[in-house]
Amino acid sequence: MSALTVQQEPPQGGDSWEGLVRLWEETDWPEGCKVEIIDGIITVAPPPVNHHNYIAHQVHRALLAVVQDDFGIYQTLNVAVPSRSGLFVPDLVVAPDDVVLEDANYIPAAAAELVVEITSRSNAVHDRVAKLHGYALAGIPLYLLIDPHATGEPAIHLYGEPTSGTYRLLWAGKFGETVELPAPFTLSLDTSGFPRP
Repeated sequence: MSALTVQQEPPQGGDSWEGLVRLWEETDWPEGCKVEIIDGIITVAPPPVNHHNYIAHQVHRALLAVVQDDFGIYQTLNVAVPSRSGLFVPDLVVAPDDVVLEDANYIPAAAAELVVEITSRSNAVHDRVAKLHGYALAGIPLYLLIDPHATGEPAIHLYGEPTSGTYRLLWAGKFGETVELPAPFTLSLDTSGFPRP
């Protein structure tokens, strides 16, 4: 099953961003699906496959050793980027616990310290383009893109130092290599066990 895009006029009242979020919150989407707003369009993707979940689990496990006590590593946490008409659901996000505990269905993207996206066949272009720009524009310090569906062979890109809505590529490699995450994580992430699709 591939991703489905739902382009609807937002409910009346408020600007288009508020209307889109209201539609996203109030619609009864299929259970287990990943529902995001990407460039102003609501996108529904099927649940990830087992290999995808295993990679997320391995990264989560590695991050547990280095994340500060007042931060958490969250899966399926909604991250808002209104300036890009986006409400993304990263595979992993490291964010302060107090921001996550606020009474809202999402956190502002600027609160995140690290986002991790693992591409799926149905949404790889979103992770490589729209989310790359959205996370940079929001000023998230680090974006780790794990791309099992890259052309040629599975690839990994670590982006950082966002300036004027653009990231600097800090590192690029392939599955099997070690990714060095800088402070505040200071983590050597071994990718040799990442399964290939």
